[in-house]
Amino acid sequence: MPALRLYAGPKARAHIERHGLRAQDVGVVPGAAGGPKGLILGPLDRFIFGEWLTQSSQPVHLVGASIGAWRMATACLDEAVTAFERLERDYIAQDYELLPGRKTPTAAHVSERFGQNLESFYGGRISQVLANRRYRLHILTSRGRHLMRREHGFTTPLGYLGAFVTNSVHRKAMGAWLERVVFSSGGELPFATSDYRTRRVALHDDNFYAALQASCSIPFVLNAIHDIPGAPRGAYWDGGITDYHLHLNYNAAMTQGLVVYPHFQKSVVPGWLDKGLKWRHGSTHFLDNTLVLAPDPQWVKSLPNGKLPDRTDFTRYGTDLQSRVKAWTQAASASRQLADEFGQWLARPDLSRIETL
Repeated sequence: MPALRLYAGPKARAHIERHGLRAQDVGVVPGAAGGPKGLILGPLDRFIFGEWLTQSSQPVHLVGASIGAWRMATACLDEAVTAFERLERDYIAQDYELLPGRKTPTAAHVSERFGQNLESFYGGRISQVLANRRYRLHILTSRGRHLMRREHGFTTPLGYLGAFVTNSVHRKAMGAWLERVVFSSGGELPFATSDYRTRRVALHDDNFYAALQASCSIPFVLNAIHDIPGAPRGAYWDGGITDYHLHLNYNAAMTQGLVVYPHFQKSVVPGWLDKGLKWRHGSTHFLDNTLVLAPDPQWVKSLPNGKLPDRTDFTRYGTDLQSRVKAWTQAASASRQLADEFGQWLARPDLSRIETL
C-alpha cells in the first residue's frame, strides 16, 4: 500500500512541472504543532536533512511550533541524523509520575521534566543551532495579552474562552488575547505578518531554552513560560495556539524557493482553536508555493490503533508505558516507508501523483 501523498499549490506545481524538485529549490521547511503526531515524520526529517538537502548549499528557513520547533531546532545540530534518532527515542520513552487519584500528571511536573529533557538534549550544543551557517531557525510562541498576561487559575481559562469566541468570529480578532511571537536565529521572516498580530525577537543563548519550551507548552498540560529574556514581559504558551499548522503567508514574503512541508495530513489548519472550524481547513493563496508531504489516510489505518500517535494515547495506555512505547515505536518504524517513497519520487518525479493542495 502506498504511504506517501503529495499536495502542491499552483506555483509549486508549475515549478515542479518545469524543473522537477531539486534540493536547491527549497527555501523553507515548516514543522507543525501536533505532539506525538510528529513521530511519523522522523524518517522524512532524517532523509531531508541528512541526505537530500546536503546536495545543495542555499540558506533555508526552518519554521516550527511546538514539536515542530523541537524538530527544526534538531535539524540545525551538527550531527542531525543522530540527533533526530535520539529525539525519536526520547520522545517515545517519555514518562511522567501520576499522583494518587489523578489520571494525568500535573502541569508543574510535566513542565519540570520537559525542561530537564531539553537541557539534556541540547546541552553544550546551543551554539550549533544559533550559528548554523545554512539554516535560519524561527520558533513560534503565543504570548498572552491583557487578561492573559500572566498565567492564573481563574483568568487563564477565562482568557482562552474569550480567545475561542473571538477567533470563531474572525481569526485576526484573537490578537486581542494572544499574539504571535517569533524567536529567530537570523534573517528576515520567510512569511508576511499582516495576517495576525506578530512580534519578532532575536533568538540567543539566554532565551533558547525558554523560547523552545514555551513553544511546546500546551495550555493546562504544561505551565506557561513567563518573561523570556529579550522579549516583552508576559506569559508564553505553545506556538500552535496561534499557528497550529503554520498556515503562514510564505507566498507574499518569498521571492524565490519553495516551501517543502513534511506534514501529517493534507489540511494546514491555521490555529489550534480552528480545529473544529472546518471552513478554515482549506488551502489559501498563502500556500501557493508549498508542497506538502503527508501520509495517505488509508495507510494511516494500518498503524497501531488505526491512527497516528497522539496525546490521547497517554490516557489510552495510562501507566502501561511498555504498550505505549511499543505502539509508538511500530508507528515510527512503519513511517520509514514515507521517506523511501519520497526518495524514489525525487529520482523519477511522477507528476500524476501530485494532488491539489
